[in-house]
Amino acid sequence: MTATLFSPIKLGNHSLNNRIVMPPMTRSRATQPGNIANDMMAEYYGQRASAGLIIGEGTQIAGNGQGYAWTPGIYTQEQIVGWKKVTDAVHAEGGVIFAQLWHVGRVTHPDNIGGQQPISCSAIRAEGVKVFIDNGSDAPGFVDVVEPREMALEDISEVIEQYRQAALNAVEAGFDGIELHAANGYLVNQFMDSESNARTDQYGGSLENRLRFMDEVVAAMVTAIGAEKVGVRLAPLTTLNGTVDANPEETYVEAARVLNKHKIAFLHIAEADWDDAPLMPVSFKKAVREVFEGVTIYAGKYTPETAQKALDEGWADMIGFGRPFISNPDLPTRIQNHWGWAAHDPDTLFGGREKGLTDYATYQ
Repeated sequence: MTATLFSPIKLGNHSLNNRIVMPPMTRSRATQPGNIANDMMAEYYGQRASAGLIIGEGTQIAGNGQGYAWTPGIYTQEQIVGWKKVTDAVHAEGGVIFAQLWHVGRVTHPDNIGGQQPISCSAIRAEGVKVFIDNGSDAPGFVDVVEPREMALEDISEVIEQYRQAALNAVEAGFDGIELHAANGYLVNQFMDSESNARTDQYGGSLENRLRFMDEVVAAMVTAIGAEKVGVRLAPLTTLNGTVDANPEETYVEAARVLNKHKIAFLHIAEADWDDAPLMPVSFKKAVREVFEGVTIYAGKYTPETAQKALDEGWADMIGFGRPFISNPDLPTRIQNHWGWAAHDPDTLFGGREKGLTDYATYQ
């Protein structure tokens, strides 16, 4: 029998009720100072717990890993306590939630990281990229990123340790697992893609070397919390935040092969979803499927119909619906009953309070 969006699926140690994923979406509403998850965020995630799997918004593993104002962290005890409110709210509704762990590398500004210079695999500025800072109002102020400092080997070791500790912190906070953000031009992706990595040591040059940082981060987290609690997000064809790869199919099929050896729970592919974005060919997706044995999740402008087609064709096991989840807290029910979807307010995506976060209604 063909799997449907409402077929149960096993993910790690969890039996999920459906194959609908709420993917990570930055909302920039953490309590200040301290970048602490709060009651408002707990309500937001709890409202959406009917997703088969929730992956929380990008959560920085260290102070210098923060790219944007008001995003939550998971490296202090106060932050762990804040996230416990969120995981408790989701679990009270029968949901499953993984934390997305990120370090933005060069995609930041000194105003977001205590005046420091950002770090990256190489001292290459992300051209044309802007991030938002706290400019003293509720509206984010956008500024250009700056040139990063190339990471020394001791910096690399330190960040790997920060990822390991963040995975432990996430489990302490009640998360069911973690997703490593290795997509969208952030730090792990900066090492992977050929045009953002100019290193000449064991972390640069050959494809094997460019994938080494991701490999070592995943190994550290798997050792800390178990492979069944680890997933990874990749974005093979996005050129977000200035990262470009000369041969994405070769790079990302090999990345999937490297991840498979760790026996992680899932691989989450973010497809480019802007107008005129390059399409990821089905042949590419099937090549990923051939080398990765865990659950595969795809996200990027899917409709219920295209999602079902992906499951039917066998290269996807679960599908993420991003922005529809913002304005439709009961999205799985709406999909199952063929009910209409509410539109989100783009002016309330980042920053602010409850408006545009927790005030969207279930279907009436």
